[in-house]
Amino acid sequence: MRTVATVACPTRRGDDAHRSAAPRLHGLDALRAGALLLGIVLHSLLPFDPAADWLVADERSSALAAVAVSVIHLFRMSLFMLLAGYFGRLVLHRRGWSRYLGDRLLRIGLPFVVFWPLAVLPLWPLMVLDARLRGAPDPAPRAAAHPLLALPPGQLWFLLVLLQSVLIVLIVRALILAVIGPRRAARSAEWAGRLLAAPLGVLPAAVPYWAALLRQGTVDGGIAAPAALAPDLAALTAYAGAFTVGWALQADPGALRRIARSWPAHLTAAVGTTVPALLAAGPGAPLPLSAAVTAVAGWSWVYALLGICVRFLHAERPAIRYLADASYWMYLTHLPLLIAIEIPLARLDLPIAVKLAATWLAAGAALVAGYHLLVRSTPVGHWLNGHRYPFRPLQAPWRNDARRIRPASPAAPHRPRGLDRAP
Repeated sequence: MRTVATVACPTRRGDDAHRSAAPRLHGLDALRAGALLLGIVLHSLLPFDPAADWLVADERSSALAAVAVSVIHLFRMSLFMLLAGYFGRLVLHRRGWSRYLGDRLLRIGLPFVVFWPLAVLPLWPLMVLDARLRGAPDPAPRAAAHPLLALPPGQLWFLLVLLQSVLIVLIVRALILAVIGPRRAARSAEWAGRLLAAPLGVLPAAVPYWAALLRQGTVDGGIAAPAALAPDLAALTAYAGAFTVGWALQADPGALRRIARSWPAHLTAAVGTTVPALLAAGPGAPLPLSAAVTAVAGWSWVYALLGICVRFLHAERPAIRYLADASYWMYLTHLPLLIAIEIPLARLDLPIAVKLAATWLAAGAALVAGYHLLVRSTPVGHWLNGHRYPFRPLQAPWRNDARRIRPASPAAPHRPRGLDRAP
């Protein structure tokens, strides 16, 4: 169990001092990068999903692609939001709520404003181009009764939901502190974290997901992405719930260790409930039951992957660390590039595996090169990730990546390692 102890949270005694010297959580870094990069994989599979209403429809379709899309969608965003909540509480207790909120506005709110014209606006002309190449009518824009419903957030919706979750948790936390005081609030948070890290903790963790599916009225496709800037109650219930679970887990010093110890049971539960969850999306199943099965399946995957990464990826791996730094930029900018690659491939009579390999190779190379040349060693990297590195050639670019460029002012505040990147 020594490998797990290296990533366990510090004990309550001398909490602040120990937290300031806490080691970087490499397993959680890898997991967060994986959640973002899986989004790129999911978007590359959607053209082959016969049931998907996607930006590009390939001439070939695959039931296997549809299953892969459904399984990824079960857990990916819940996992991402859990990690955001875990790191959020850690940062707040190190830096204070006002600096934490300002940091989230800088690295979540501002990227939505800056990247929306670059990553979402080009999707409409790409859809028109795809329709004309297919000889189909131009897609018609959907009418909206309110300005907040007219501007789609696109694939950047998760930034809005994350920022909304941060605000909700901070408001609820302030109310709890005012009513019961800091000591009782800390004990209550630790108790909640201990409950959620128990072997059956996946069940209470899945309750917001279940409630969101009931609110949505269907389990088909999992939690639907918000289609407008206005808050979406179903998505906010599911993902603010996941954020809160991560927040509570961070309050319990032994939570990660216990989840890592139980990863075989969680993985078994995830595999065992996934097929019933996919079947429950069909017609005829009672909604409360199908929602419960779907929620438990999704959260079993979340706990299984969390335990696996904490247990086996506790040591630093430079290539994974590089991708962890690059993943935020890659996800923010990937979709127009991906669609531009998929449009000409959709007309070619090639096997799906060949099209996917070409898409991943071309998009991956362009996104990594863009990160390395435009972000990693520039002020953009400091904005998005909280740090930047000296420029290095693309040959083994992750080598010596621990040598960051430090702020010139000696009065600049210390930024804890691994906690200052976008969640």
